[in-house]
Amino acid sequence: MSRTVAGHDEQRRRWRVRLAGAGAVAALAMAVVATPAHATPGHAALEKAPAAASGQAALAQGAPAQATQAARGKAAPTQAVPVQGGPTQEASAQTAPTQPAPPDYSRADSNFAGTQIAAHEGIEGTPRADQAGQTLGHDVSGHQGPVDWPAAAAAGAKFTYVKATEGTGFVNPQFIGQYDGAHAAGIIRGAYHFARPDVSSGAAQAEYFIAHGGGWSPDGTTLPGALDIEYNPYGDVCYGKSAADMTAWIADFTRTYLAKVKRSALIYTSTAWWKRCTGNTAKFGNTDPLWLARYGPEVGELPAGWDKHSIWQFARGGGLPGDQNYYNGPIGRVQALAKGA
Repeated sequence: MSRTVAGHDEQRRRWRVRLAGAGAVAALAMAVVATPAHATPGHAALEKAPAAASGQAALAQGAPAQATQAARGKAAPTQAVPVQGGPTQEASAQTAPTQPAPPDYSRADSNFAGTQIAAHEGIEGTPRADQAGQTLGHDVSGHQGPVDWPAAAAAGAKFTYVKATEGTGFVNPQFIGQYDGAHAAGIIRGAYHFARPDVSSGAAQAEYFIAHGGGWSPDGTTLPGALDIEYNPYGDVCYGKSAADMTAWIADFTRTYLAKVKRSALIYTSTAWWKRCTGNTAKFGNTDPLWLARYGPEVGELPAGWDKHSIWQFARGGGLPGDQNYYNGPIGRVQALAKGA
């Protein structure tokens, strides 16, 4: 009888040792599953304690099968554990937003006032050479390179506009030399901005223009800045905007320019483009002088809101570098515009 009892006791002791070993392995397997890969050692220790307790509780409740499976290395496969408060790594990769393509400035070096107007509207002859009461001038940009300003002055240039910027990502590399060169030759000069309503707001482009040479000073030799708004050289002619949105964009630019510089910007455009892309709005006729492009014998129809033009760009080339312009009045009116009168 005593041998039988002793044998049973020995069997129970061995079974407890076997179960204790299985419980330790199960607790370790559960801790590995529950602990995220990024957890710190302190966090791992905190995870192991409850896991071990769970394993022991399972054994106490008579669940040796689970412990035996863990002991044999057959624990359930681990799964991706989401970071608290965020998606799993796999979900993040699937939902990551794509970055928009950067604005295209590949043609900025060759874009200048009227390039797209000539391409879309053509040239209808040349104006009379003897425009009475008009003041001869011109406009240039980087594609002209260095300009012989003393020669331009000798050929009759009284004023000029120089392209300074495009959008919010391009500055004419020739701007300083051209702008200062005109001033040194005694030519009244101003700067213009090639509008890109497709890349940023009107306000942002006005500030960019001012920061890169488009400002004004009351020295009698600096004209207020001009906004060149014409057919889009990169795509849709109206930059993908409705007439209302385009009008709002232009207002955003001119309002910002006026607030920063204390002068109204000129608006350079063509009547055909203005009708097509702004719905022929009359919003700017009383505030912003008109610089009109039309390559023909007469200035022709004006956009709505203006009863007169200030400058007429009448030809793509001539006796002066770049495009040929007339100011609508004698030299005294050009000087008055420069002084802010």
